[in-house]
Amino acid sequence: MSRALRGLDRVNADTRARVLLAASTLGYVASPAASSLATGRTMTIGVVVPYVTRWYFANVVEGAEALCRSHGYDLLLYGLGEQVDVARRLTAIATLHKRVDAVLVLNLALDGPEVDVLRNLSVPVALVGSTVTGLGSVSVDDVQVARTATEHLIGLGHTRIAHMGGLAEDAFHFPTPHDRFAGYLGALADAGLPADPALDVYGGWSVQGGSAAMDVLLALPARRRPTAVFASSDEMAMGALSSARRHGVRVPADLSVVGVDDHEMAEYLDLTTVRQPVPEQGRIAAQLLLDELEGRTPRGGSSARTVSTELVVRGTTGPAPTPADPRLTRSHRSSPT
Repeated sequence: MSRALRGLDRVNADTRARVLLAASTLGYVASPAASSLATGRTMTIGVVVPYVTRWYFANVVEGAEALCRSHGYDLLLYGLGEQVDVARRLTAIATLHKRVDAVLVLNLALDGPEVDVLRNLSVPVALVGSTVTGLGSVSVDDVQVARTATEHLIGLGHTRIAHMGGLAEDAFHFPTPHDRFAGYLGALADAGLPADPALDVYGGWSVQGGSAAMDVLLALPARRRPTAVFASSDEMAMGALSSARRHGVRVPADLSVVGVDDHEMAEYLDLTTVRQPVPEQGRIAAQLLLDELEGRTPRGGSSARTVSTELVVRGTTGPAPTPADPRLTRSHRSSPT
């Protein structure tokens, strides 16, 4: 009866239907508190997330939630928001004690005390976007992601390639911006291209931030302006496209743009991007937790998993303008009003 009411598998469909009909007729609703007392479990998985509403985090959570719900678990979201200092983060993690059966942590660079607090919760822990020895994790190779994007632009003949990322104002010390910047620099170095600090701009991981960052790049003297931009997220790339359109800069004739994610809007904007499976990372991390909770993996036995990425070439990247092209020396113009 319990499995039928909780929607779990391994219950005959006819049996489930009869149980649900009887429960509905009697007005029966299972008590979560009573179930917790009987099983010693809360049937809840805690999710520590920097920003609940941002596209990437929301999609990771969606992937995890779908799998957890199918196994009868609810998610308890703990959005850190402005709680960026370590002391507050430690407190946030510690409050999950005895409230959850497992913890999922999204894209935080955890220090020693935070890892200790997580382990002291004595529940399965999985990470997305970072790795810690002894904890299960899932991530992409962010260095390679940036290399793939930058090498695509180099292969098209671009030599002045801007990086739009998130190193400045990174209060959470996310590992992703640092790794993608390192990949970008490595690709330039391997190609014998110099890294111009003026071409490294902060895009805020948002459309608005990307637009403002592109405005900065287009305000450079014509000879120093980039002919291509690697944006560390599709949302920043979308902002760059918006700025280019406002300034009358043609994409990809004047400017090539590549992002990361394969956001659902990327195809509609014909955006070249490095696709990463965002909801799938949430599902994989949730499966690591469920495997420990259900005894298929020993406690602390989950491993670090790296998921593959793929360059998706669309219409926002093309060959670099030739040196003789007058577009390289003219000032950018504002679109007519």
